[in-house]
Order: sequence, then structure tokens, then C-alpha cells
Amino acid sequence: MNRMPRRLLAAALATAVILPGAAFAQDAASASSGHAAADAAFVKQASAAGLAEVTLGQLGASQGNSADVKQFGQQMVTDHTKANDELKSIASGKNLTVASAPMPADEKAAAALGKKSGDAFDQAFAKKMVADHQKAVALFTKESTSGKDPELKAFATKTLPTLKDHLEMAKKLPGAAGGSK
Repeated sequence: MNRMPRRLLAAALATAVILPGAAFAQDAASASSGHAAADAAFVKQASAAGLAEVTLGQLGASQGNSADVKQFGQQMVTDHTKANDELKSIASGKNLTVASAPMPADEKAAAALGKKSGDAFDQAFAKKMVADHQKAVALFTKESTSGKDPELKAFATKTLPTLKDHLEMAKKLPGAAGGSK
């Protein structure tokens, strides 16, 4: 009769030791997948935003009324194409999916922008560039400070100064907040 309670006690103690370790491992795995999900979300958002900037940059370069807007548009195409290619390369090595098109709201904004001309185009373009780059700076700042994947974190950190420069340049475009007319 004494043997049965000892076996139960031994089994209970073994369970008490093993289960918390298993639960901890499960929590660590779900935390890790949460970090992976955050990095995957960054890749999707950053790549979609980059595609939007290329599309909008092409519009600015071709339809801009002022030389500043045309030049800025071309720089958006050049810089964001380069960043998109680098992000795509990093993501493919990690089996992360990049966006194949801009977000629907950005596609809609580009279509509306494409219908404008002259000063109205420049003003709408400048405002869109300021808003987009404010969002991009926030997105890349978050990834550079709290991203878990070292390569994506380094990419965000490296790209952030260029995005901040774009934001400052956009603010100086004709029709932008703080820009000349």
C-alpha cells in the first residue's frame, strides 16, 4: 500500500518538473514566432510602401510642373528601387514574402494624383510625399530599434537616414507644408 502512493508521488514530482519546462519552451517558441511575424509584417509593409514610392516617383518625374518635383520624383524612383531590391534579396533568403504591389490606398492615391496637372499636381504630390515619408520613417525607426531579425534590423537602420532626407526634401517641395509656392 505504501508503494502506490510513492509511485504517484514520484510521477507527480516528475510531471511538476517537466511540464513547466515544456510550457516555457512553448512560450519561447510562440514569442519567437511573434517576432518573426513582426519582421514579416515589416517586410510586407516596407516593400509595399517602396513600390508606392516608385510609382509615385514616376508620376512626379513625368507630370511634375516644377523642376524640383520632377527631380525629386526621379530620386524616389532611383532610391526606392535600390532599397526595394535590397529588401527583396534579404527577404528571399529568409523565405519572407515581399509585396507585389502598393497598398490599395496608395494605388488609389496614385490614380487620383495622375489626373492632376500643373500646380495642383505639384501640391498634391508634395503632400503625399510628406505623409508617406512620415509613415516610412516611423516604420523603419520601429524596425531599427525593435526588430528581431539582425539583417532586417540592419537594413532598416541603414535605410532610415535616406528616408529622413526624403522627408526633409519633400517638405521643401512647392505646395508642401513649409514649401515654397
